[in-house]
Amino acid sequence: MSAARRIIAISGGVGGAKLAQGLAAELDPGELLVVANTGDDFEHLGLRICPDLDTLMYTLAGLADPARGWGLAGESWHCMEALGALGGPDWFRLGDRDLATHLQRGALLRAGLSLSEATARLATALGVRHAIVPMSDAPVRTLVDTDRGTFTFQEYFVRERCEPPVRGVRFDNAAAARPAPALRDWLAGSPQPVVVICPSNPWLSVDPVLAVPGLRERLAALPVVAVSPIVGGRALKGPAAKMMAELGLPVSALEVARHYRGLARAFVIDRADEDQAGAIGALGM
Repeated sequence: MSAARRIIAISGGVGGAKLAQGLAAELDPGELLVVANTGDDFEHLGLRICPDLDTLMYTLAGLADPARGWGLAGESWHCMEALGALGGPDWFRLGDRDLATHLQRGALLRAGLSLSEATARLATALGVRHAIVPMSDAPVRTLVDTDRGTFTFQEYFVRERCEPPVRGVRFDNAAAARPAPALRDWLAGSPQPVVVICPSNPWLSVDPVLAVPGLRERLAALPVVAVSPIVGGRALKGPAAKMMAELGLPVSALEVARHYRGLARAFVIDRADEDQAGAIGALGM
């Protein structure tokens, strides 16, 4: 790596993708590596669905739907409408153009490409200039334990609409995962990278990445800056605030900082939470 500066951004979906887009606007392609959470990935309708990878690709390509934040702008839904009419599982909405991404990913994976290689092919075809990689080429599945049983992330997030109270989160197969090759190269390369943890859900989007064996320890040896997804006691996006309350945690930027204690050296908060700066600083950030 010959870039004068190198930034590794760890991101979930919509919230993280917005910061990744801002970083991409300021950094040359060789200066930014975006690492996507793949704990949300699942098999659906015979397709490999990678929601966070796709949101990042569509956002950095300038193709994302600005209203929804996910999926493609100008999308149509004929396939889902027909599927529902046939009595099929239409709870996870796949747009007609979005289906092409999943079909092509499946074809590339069946041809023997790794998820990293397939993602690079798709991103290039979409016009993305900055590198986007999965946290690992091995499958890791986020499981959400709730009062109504255990759900995969998409079942909890989309089908159940985040309604069941959360009691815990687990990452199936994380012990067998290894960091994606490009991520390993960036961690070992020069100059030393700075790591930015985007304002994604710490428990559902960032912890799956940190669950890849050895990765948290390797990142902790680098300068790590985390951005709070909680502003004024509310989540920027998604169920983070609701989850925190259900897990018995204070819904605050300070509590997120506590979650990243020992990993992040700096923590970015909104001015609305300026009164928490002293307590965050006392954590060593």
